[in-house]
Amino acid sequence: MYLCQKNERRTVFASVMKRSFYVFSVIVLLLAGCGGQRQSAPEEAGTDSLSDTITDATSPMSTIDSLELLITETPMPRAADQMFDDFIFNFVANKRLQMERIAFPLRETDDSTLVMTEKGDWQMAHLFMKQGYYTLLFNDDRQMALMKDTAVSQAIVEKIHLRRGKVKQYCFHRLRGAWMMTEVRTEQINKNENASFLAFYQRFATDSIFQAESLAPTVSFSGPDPDDDFSSMEGVITVDTWEAFAPTLPSKVLYNIVYGEPQPEGNEKIFLMRGVSNGLELELRFRKRGGQWQLVKMRT
Repeated sequence: MYLCQKNERRTVFASVMKRSFYVFSVIVLLLAGCGGQRQSAPEEAGTDSLSDTITDATSPMSTIDSLELLITETPMPRAADQMFDDFIFNFVANKRLQMERIAFPLRETDDSTLVMTEKGDWQMAHLFMKQGYYTLLFNDDRQMALMKDTAVSQAIVEKIHLRRGKVKQYCFHRLRGAWMMTEVRTEQINKNENASFLAFYQRFATDSIFQAESLAPTVSFSGPDPDDDFSSMEGVITVDTWEAFAPTLPSKVLYNIVYGEPQPEGNEKIFLMRGVSNGLELELRFRKRGGQWQLVKMRT
């Protein structure tokens, strides 16, 4: 069973931007006009170039490019600075805003190499916008609740290159009430707070035999009822039935947002995957037992 879409769910933009009505209106108009341009199954390209897009490259203007143009023409309301999620969705789609919200010259480090990037040399960072979905990693529900905490004053957007073994971190701070990107860091993946889980996840996402071996004896499952759009279903998944439920997972590039201070990796991990302009959502919960990560719960 692949990622399920529940009719009554709002899109990610609608839920994240509900305080910014202008953005919601833009998206409704845009999706109505460009509804046939997205591919059905998201997969990342694994590079920093514009080829990361999952939209139809042969179209005169892609859905994401149209969205960027429309959002750029509309000023971001001050209220969007209250919550990082509101800000970052504007930041990655609005070139004018992005240039205003970077502290130039920008400090960029790659291991021990330091470069100070001037405003004229900066290339627009679309981050997860071009691939059409994003992922999040949390230690527990308390850490996940920081997504909606308006007191959070620093955040890190991580682009995790699983195959290259690198993590690029875009660091943000709220300065005098406004979110600003203050630094970009690239480090080895084994130095990341989630290093143990990421090493496990890379194999879990690509090796079906290892995936089955990494299931708890029973995996709790909940999701929409395929026979009733207004109902949900719950149950358990075993190794014997896993093949019917196994989701398609990104295996090259992950995006993660760290809200507040980075926390040491614990023995639990929540993996969220959400679509940018649709209702796709997947939640996987893992627990480390005997030094090995196991999937214990899945929600779609």
